[in-house]
Amino acid sequence: MAYTITDTCTGCGSCSRICPTRAITGEKKEQHTIAADLCIECGSCGRICPAGVVSDPFGIPAVRMKKNSWPAPVFDQKRCMACVICLDACPTGCLIVGPPQGKDPNGYPCMEDLSSCLGCGLCAADCPADAISLAPREVA
Repeated sequence: MAYTITDTCTGCGSCSRICPTRAITGEKKEQHTIAADLCIECGSCGRICPAGVVSDPFGIPAVRMKKNSWPAPVFDQKRCMACVICLDACPTGCLIVGPPQGKDPNGYPCMEDLSSCLGCGLCAADCPADAISLAPREVA
């Protein structure tokens, strides 16, 4: 299932510019569409839409949020296995493996570029150790 854009879309293009998979297409000032086979359900299109015309896969209208309120990952290094599955799950590549800390020879995932984070939660969803939670950016 994918996000959808209603016919009241103004064609501003905000959603297509933020989509990490380029699933959203459309001409300026015309209704945009989301290719279901490309949509990864990150929700960024709905959070950025100024017209509020994006619905989630269940038909629930997405809520626009200021980007500084979008969720961001918080890492629990005590639970983390340093498997880096979260890095592979991230559609924007904003996560990196940080340098080892103290006597622990492992590097652990951390945020490299918060401005690129979509707050999609795919990193947390794929984490086999439940070592990632999401929090508002001003907290994360």
